[in-house]
Parts: sequence; C-alpha cells; structure tokens
Amino acid sequence: MSTKKQTIFPKYDQGLTIMGENIKLARKRRKLTMIQVAERADIPRSTLHLIELGKSSVAMGAYFNVLRVLGLQNDFLKLAADDELGIKLKDLQLLK
Repeated sequence: MSTKKQTIFPKYDQGLTIMGENIKLARKRRKLTMIQVAERADIPRSTLHLIELGKSSVAMGAYFNVLRVLGLQNDFLKLAADDELGIKLKDLQLLK
C-alpha cells in the first residue's frame, strides 16, 4: 500500500514549526534529553528530531506520544475542541 505525501501550505507549515519549537522548549524545561524522550515515547531519536522541527511527515501518534511523555497530552485533546465556525453554521441553520 502506497502512502500519499500530505501537502501543507506554507502559511500553515509555519504553525507546525512553532509547535515543534514549543515541544522542544517543553522538553528542555523538563531537562530531558532527546534520547530520554524518544525512549519513553517509543520512537527513534530521529523521529523526535523531526517532531521538534515540526515536520508534517511524522505520524500524529508519534506527536501524541511525545506530548504524553512531557505531560502535555491534554493539549492534544484540545485540538478542534472549539469549533467556532461549526457552531456559527449550526446556529444559522437553526434560525431558518
């Protein structure tokens, strides 16, 4: 089975880069090495390096495991929790 490479537009790619930097800062604040986090997340150190660069080629599960190791798994659960656009669209529909 072949996998298709995901296309991320530059405007949004910058968001991934910022997220990667935030993960790296969280790791360093906890005084954890890349090897420690990678081992605890059960991923190769090279994958952690890609995560800290904010690369879109890394599986979402790997991102989640790194956040779990850093105690930030609840941040992951907040993704798409505030669906402002969906709520507005639903409210417009309800007003009809």
